[in-house]
Order: sequence, then C-alpha cells, then structure tokens
Amino acid sequence: MRVAMIGTGYVGLVSGACFSQFGQTVVCVDKDESKIERLEKGEVPIFEPGLDKYVAEGVRDGRLSFTTDIKEAVANSDAVFIAVGTPSRRGDGYADLSYVRTAAEEIADALDGYTVIVTKSTVPVGTGKEVEDIIRKRRPDADFDVASNPEFLREGSAIEDFMRPDRVVVGTESQRAQHVMRELYRPLFLNETPILFTARETSELIKYAGNAFLATKITFINEMAELCEVVGADVQDVARGIGLDGRIGKKFLNAGPGYGGSCFPKDTLALVRTAEEKGAPTRIVEAVVAVNEERKKRMAQKIIEAAGGSVAGKTIGVLGLTFKPNTDDMRDSPSLDIIPILQDCGAAIHAFDPEGMDEAKELLENITYCTDAYQVAAAADVIVLLTEWNEFRALDMQKIKANRATTVMVDLRNVYRPEDMAAEGITYHSVGRPFIAPEGS
Repeated sequence: MRVAMIGTGYVGLVSGACFSQFGQTVVCVDKDESKIERLEKGEVPIFEPGLDKYVAEGVRDGRLSFTTDIKEAVANSDAVFIAVGTPSRRGDGYADLSYVRTAAEEIADALDGYTVIVTKSTVPVGTGKEVEDIIRKRRPDADFDVASNPEFLREGSAIEDFMRPDRVVVGTESQRAQHVMRELYRPLFLNETPILFTARETSELIKYAGNAFLATKITFINEMAELCEVVGADVQDVARGIGLDGRIGKKFLNAGPGYGGSCFPKDTLALVRTAEEKGAPTRIVEAVVAVNEERKKRMAQKIIEAAGGSVAGKTIGVLGLTFKPNTDDMRDSPSLDIIPILQDCGAAIHAFDPEGMDEAKELLENITYCTDAYQVAAAADVIVLLTEWNEFRALDMQKIKANRATTVMVDLRNVYRPEDMAAEGITYHSVGRPFIAPEGS
C-alpha cells in the first residue's frame, strides 16, 4: 500500500521507516527543507537505536522517500498519517492542535480518491471528529474516512515497539477504513499481535489513559521511596515485593527523579485539562502531575544535602542529561529542573551525556561539558548520576576516586548497591534505600 506520513519527527520518522519494513511504500513529508535534505542524504536527525539502518534500507529498496510536497504525497496515497507535534499549549497545559489542524487543511486540498486519514499524533478525545469536520468543510466532495491509531513507542526501543508491539489500537467504525488498516498492519496480524478496533473517541482516550496510568506507577513508587528513606526500608525490595503480584506487575516501579520525556508530562497535563473541560476531573492524575513536579525539586535538595547543606562555590558533576538512556531527547528531562536549581544555589556544573549534549546546549546555560564520566568526576565535589546510560553502570571507582580525599556520589537511578559503594570508600546516597557509611569513615 501507499502511505504518506505527515511529519518527520520522532513518531513520524520511526513509523514511516517501520512501515517501509512491512513492505509498504512510504513517503515522509515535512515543511522543514533542511531536515528533508538531511534525510535524503541518509542523515537521521534524531538518535534512536536501529533507526538509521531502517531508513537506509527503506531508501535503498525504493520503499521510503522524503519530500516537502504534501500535495503530491497525499494524492498518491491510500493512507495518510498525521504525525505532527502536539505540545502542551503555553500557559494552560492544553494540547496545542494547531499543527494537526493545518495538516488537515492541507490534506483536504490534496485528496484524490478514497483515502484513510489517520491521526498518529497524541490528541485529545474528539480531535478525530474535528479533523473530519475540517476536511469535510473544505472538500465536501472528497471520499475519505478519519481513523485514530495512537502510537505506543518508547524512546530508546521504538523500533522493537513498532515491529513487535503489545497491541495495535485503531479507532474507526468504517469497514473500508478497517480493511486498509488491516492491510497496513498485515505482518502483525500474521504474528498474532492483538489488534483492537474500537470507536474513534475510545482509541484517542486509550493513549492518554495508558500514559497516565504508567506515570501514576512511577509517581507512586517515588512517594514510597520518600517513605522508605524515613523509616529505613529499601524501595527496591518494596517494588519487587509488590511487582510480583500479577495484578500490579514489576514494570515502571523504578524509583528515580521523576518522569520526563516527550509523552508523560504533556499527556498527563492534557488529560487533566480535557477532563476539567468536560466536567469529569481526574483527581488522581492531577495529584500525579503535582507530585512529579515537586519530585524534581526534591531531588535538587537531596543533592544539596549530600554536599553538606550548601553547594555554593562547589562543583557538581552530572552524569546523564537526557530524560532516559538511548535517546538524545531532552524534553522535560529532570535535568532541566535540577541543574538550574543547583546553579541558583551557587554551584558550578560539569556534565557529560553520550548523546544529549548538543540539545542540552540549547536548553541549559553555563555548563562545562566533558568528554566522559571520569573527566566529570575529576572536577566534582559531588557526582550525580542522573541518567542510567549503560556506560555509567560499571564505572571504575578507583578512577572516580583518583586523587580525592573523599568522594560523594548521589545516584538518582539506584544503579549501584550501597554496600558495594561503602566498601569502595565512597559516600553514596541513593533513592529510597538505607545509607551505609563508607568504610574507614
């Protein structure tokens, strides 16, 4: 089948490349000429493991192409996916649908023959109807259906999530549209992947409800971590103990500095605003949003306490800046809250991230960027492990300690074991676990 993917951001590019792996002919559309030029040269503008390989293979085999010409792309397609950004609207937290509306207008002007228009972007309930109304008003003669097909891609493992998903959700009650979507996802049908066809509004809500539930699990275990620190319990054992209950499950029960990224922050806030607007407030999700914001500030205070109660005139070494490993995405990363607080309290920041430093330079000021973890440690009064990249999981602690009388580490991801760090002579603070004084102290 022929597919047009409107938007070559994270969702659009990953989805387009993966559909081309399914054997579909895909053209990815973007108004950013420089981005299209880079993609045509084989340069992938985002870091996602395996994506460059899929893009190269799709282009080589003639199944994947890139253009700024939306009219030609839409006219020649059986399905058109809207995969543009829906950021939080500044000031009120509602999802900004301006890009979606513009895409709908441009698609309407280009339609030629029956086409399924699919919202892949994360959008509030009712957006599919709005897209349909926009197109119907501009092109009352057009033959089309509008479907919802939310994405469930985790940054860092998006290729695997698309090719071997837990489920595929499609919101449409049109039999013609269902047939097109079945053909697009035919390889997954053959693999017996659960594919749920439902009403469009239900599909739109599934995405928000899923992300809000996962964000709630993260926030819950972070609150348990706070309690563990007060009573002397171990949050990792608590998480393991409750996670073995099949009704709860072990995923998303890792205590840390709070959730970030491109989805959870904006989606939980958008769900809260939509629910308020509809007169059905989501009190649990409201609390999750508030607690998560406070959590990041609390982590900055934890670092200050580990530094002896003040970071004025001290150097804080930060390992990891992105919101999670295996991505260069800095959107709503905890580092964007924690580092400015430390700077406001007088700290100098030395930092290293394997993939995120270029983007970090656009978002954070007055940081000394280093070449690796050991250069960070060499200048630091306190070392903060903020993102659990694999290369931070097996640091040579003797090199970390080199030429230092004392070494203080704050591990906000619980990568190391307190007893091991104590044996190394490191003053080690983690999240939700008992403190063990270093040997010889």
